Amino acid sequence: MLLLISPDSVEEALECAKAAQYLDIVDVKKPDEGSLGANYPWVIREIRAAVPADKPVSATVGDVPYKPGTVAQAALGAAVSGATYIKVGLYGCTTPEQAVDVMRGVVRAVKDHRPDAFVVASGYADAHRIGCVNPLALPDIARRSGSDAAMLDTAVKDGTRLFDHLPADVCAEFVRRAHAAGLLAALAGSVKAGDLAELARIGTDIVGVRGAVCEGGDRDSGRIQPHLVAAFRAEMDRHVREHATPAPAN
Repeated sequence: MLLLISPDSVEEALECAKAAQYLDIVDVKKPDEGSLGANYPWVIREIRAAVPADKPVSATVGDVPYKPGTVAQAALGAAVSGATYIKVGLYGCTTPEQAVDVMRGVVRAVKDHRPDAFVVASGYADAHRIGCVNPLALPDIARRSGSDAAMLDTAVKDGTRLFDHLPADVCAEFVRRAHAAGLLAALAGSVKAGDLAELARIGTDIVGVRGAVCEGGDRDSGRIQPHLVAAFRAEMDRHVREHATPAPAN
């Protein structure tokens, strides 16, 4: 599993840089603008400069409306600013067809600029609360649009978590569908260390966290702490090893 950490400022990115050996992707977002709130282009550039060159930077484009042209331009802006992973929250898409329409524009805009960029179609485990596309539709949306990964987060940050909205067996089906489509499967949404055993068991490729590595577990007022990143990574790797080890034969 890859560990994606989401600082919301250059200062926090510098804290991530201190823990760079423990994480795989630095994700730029603006939590006060939503679950996948987009940060400013200059913040993406500054964070890209602040973290080690071998660590890819991802950037969220926002919890976007069904406005394919607008979203394509925003995605290109993130890529031009230095992000190589581009995440789009399909908040305002109520049908798979709308979501595919948005993501096709993103894929073309981003990959015309940088063919090796990695495009992530993101949905929400609590889609029923906001009226957007069903979480289990995301892998097919990603496949049809030419995206590289399907992701689930939570739209409403009210203390509820990924598994509060989608039981582990449904998340496992999401991962299975993503893998069957040749995609990576990413899961986030107030993920805690206690969720890692289940996430490893179902074969999650990328785990996204923020609150779990912030002081006090607070994604809004807490700051990312390098020692919490290190501890989270150690726990994650332990569960990955356990699930990679075959059970002894009787």
